[in-house]
Amino acid sequence: MDKIDIKSRKEVDFLVRRFYDQIRQHDTLGPIFNGVVKDWDTHLIHLSDFWEMILLQTGPGAGKFNPVKVHRQVDAEVDNSIEQAHFGNWLELWFQTLDRYFEGENASYAKEHARRMAHMLFMRIWEARAK
Repeated sequence: MDKIDIKSRKEVDFLVRRFYDQIRQHDTLGPIFNGVVKDWDTHLIHLSDFWEMILLQTGPGAGKFNPVKVHRQVDAEVDNSIEQAHFGNWLELWFQTLDRYFEGENASYAKEHARRMAHMLFMRIWEARAK
């Protein structure tokens, strides 16, 4: 399969769906995600909206997301058990999915944004526990 850059909602949706197929089967991440996400179809659309907004600056995502709040809620639901290693696993799968199917400027940006987001989200989860 030839690698392409992420240029439209079609590629974003493809990326998100392939990535979360792996997440759902992952030994460590699968139980967390499968335990929290009740409607995968809706969740995947929501995540595609988010990544379309981030990568393409298009779509219905503007003003729609609060990742810190959501991740703090998930951490609380799993008894404050999210660790930095979970974000490392998440990033590893994200990078593998991108490297398998995509290349180019937006694919590279997807990696960089995910790396920064993972760091920030873990720090915000940690801060919330201290309160």
